[in-house]
Amino acid sequence: MGLDFGATLKEWRQARRVSQLDLGLSAGVSSRHISFLETGRSRPSRGMVLRLCDELDVPIAQRNRMLTAAGLSPAYAERDLSEADMAPMRAAVDWTLERHDPYPAMAIDRHWRLVKANQSMAGLLAAFGMAEGDSLLDMMTDSPLVRAALENYDEVAQHMLARLRVEAAHFGHDPVLEAAIGRFEKIVGAASLSVDGIRPAVIPAVYVLGDMRLSLFSTISQFGSAEDIALSELRIELMFPADEDTRAALEAMGAG
Repeated sequence: MGLDFGATLKEWRQARRVSQLDLGLSAGVSSRHISFLETGRSRPSRGMVLRLCDELDVPIAQRNRMLTAAGLSPAYAERDLSEADMAPMRAAVDWTLERHDPYPAMAIDRHWRLVKANQSMAGLLAAFGMAEGDSLLDMMTDSPLVRAALENYDEVAQHMLARLRVEAAHFGHDPVLEAAIGRFEKIVGAASLSVDGIRPAVIPAVYVLGDMRLSLFSTISQFGSAEDIALSELRIELMFPADEDTRAALEAMGAG
């Protein structure tokens, strides 16, 4: 059985906590028309589907799903990063990752699979048996090596759970993210974390590898105005030293 546009529209409207009246006002139609679309009494035009998606901040992969459910053709392609016309974007990712060395950096997809890593990050992930194509979510929840090396594992797991919940709300129903949330909820539920006073500006991940202790925080960037599904979901995560000892250790490794 195919997707039902009305049910899908209602699902996104409720996920965004928007009433039929408010959605109608922002989209320039009546609340009655929104009701008719949700019940199947009216069929939307292509322009109406895309306008509603704009108002509800629907990710572009799900916009294709909405169009298909309405009996319309998809509006967005999903190209592999290796394709010829993706060369400028591929070069931008490579440029960003390479120039971030000796600090770790990586590109990951919406399911936290490793797409590419710079030399520093590749070395760090290799310590946990990670390679391109592997899932960082699986690494964090299933790897005993990570649990042993990550000094503040419970705190980082709590932070990742909060981040996953935000991403799941943005992307809509996603079995991979929802399964990961379930795994992290079990981990965080078993951890007794107390918060006294004001929280720090960032929560670094503190790795102890042999006699080396690395404290790292990260920033995340994405391509702006991406019209390709895969590109819109690609994130570049840049890690920075959270203390002077980490900075010195990373720069010494980069010079070696």
